[in-house]
Amino acid sequence: MPAGSITGTVSHYPTLRNHMEKEHIIKQYDAELNAIRAKLLEMGGKVEEMIGAAIKALVERDSDLARKTIAMDHEINHLEMEIDENCLQVLALRQPAARDLRFITLALKIVTDLERIGDQCTSVAKRVVELNEEPPLKPYIDLPRMAKAAGTMVKEALDAFVRGDEALALKVCRDDNIVDHLNEQIQRELLTFMLEDPGTISRALRLNYISKYLERIADHATNVAEMVIFMLKGKDIRHMAPPSSPEIA
Repeated sequence: MPAGSITGTVSHYPTLRNHMEKEHIIKQYDAELNAIRAKLLEMGGKVEEMIGAAIKALVERDSDLARKTIAMDHEINHLEMEIDENCLQVLALRQPAARDLRFITLALKIVTDLERIGDQCTSVAKRVVELNEEPPLKPYIDLPRMAKAAGTMVKEALDAFVRGDEALALKVCRDDNIVDHLNEQIQRELLTFMLEDPGTISRALRLNYISKYLERIADHATNVAEMVIFMLKGKDIRHMAPPSSPEIA
């Protein structure tokens, strides 16, 4: 073997080692980002479950289910703290740039919206417990429709975030109008009840609160969708024309 062969081979070891170390760091980094995505989806799944449970407790007059829904808020709070910590660790140790930096900063904002959705569900469940101490005011039709629409918005906003789906994010922004219209319709109906029979005021007010909580859940889902569009396009649409506008879409 020529004298220079061994020396030549050995001289490549540091380069190979550096390449392997770099590859390991990249894999670790990807795993950390995927872990944040997974926890966000877990948190989103739990708030969706809370929405469904809270409205089921209302329709079925199930106070035990309402109390279980209230207890679930602790899980949401715990996940918020975990995701915050994971995001801050990535920011400190990996110093992400460009799209990854937008992903991390938006994850920190999205987790706040999800935590607030959990709070709104808790508030719905508390009003349900109070309502169940009195006779039902009316059959519930629009409130379950509203809850289903808001829950779908939350799910689709998170799907858009994870998949990087701009079209789905825009759909969520547009669907906020559906929830707003239902909220207005419910407010008018409840006002009619209160004007015609003062004895219904306490129950009507609680239902009014529930409608407003659901409307706020839809607003939080819209916030998430708007942030997804920012992540994908680098464009903030929060105070612009409606998402159906050609200027945005």
